[in-house]
Amino acid sequence: ASLKMFEEVGMERLRKKAIALTGYTEYLVQSLGKDVINIITPSDPERRGSQLSIQVKSADKALFDILTEKGVIADWREPDVIRISPVPMYNSYEDAWKFYSLLKESI
Repeated sequence: ASLKMFEEVGMERLRKKAIALTGYTEYLVQSLGKDVINIITPSDPERRGSQLSIQVKSADKALFDILTEKGVIADWREPDVIRISPVPMYNSYEDAWKFYSLLKESI
């Protein structure tokens, strides 16, 4: 059933939205400032796919746990990285904004 959904949407359209959605999410997160956030994923869309690895300065897994409690589905990588993936088939630009807002509120 999921393959049928991908066929209906088309990989070209999905990739186009993936680039735009991940770029938008990157823009929002970076707006918090380099003194707070470090995105270690390459900025070049051809080198990163649809995910961002985020280091929040002066934060630890407790921040990840807070985001999880608020409904964010992410991934934790030791020692200090939160990985998010704005998936074009399932996530919206509003989801990206909600993540940014929750991150900003939780820092």
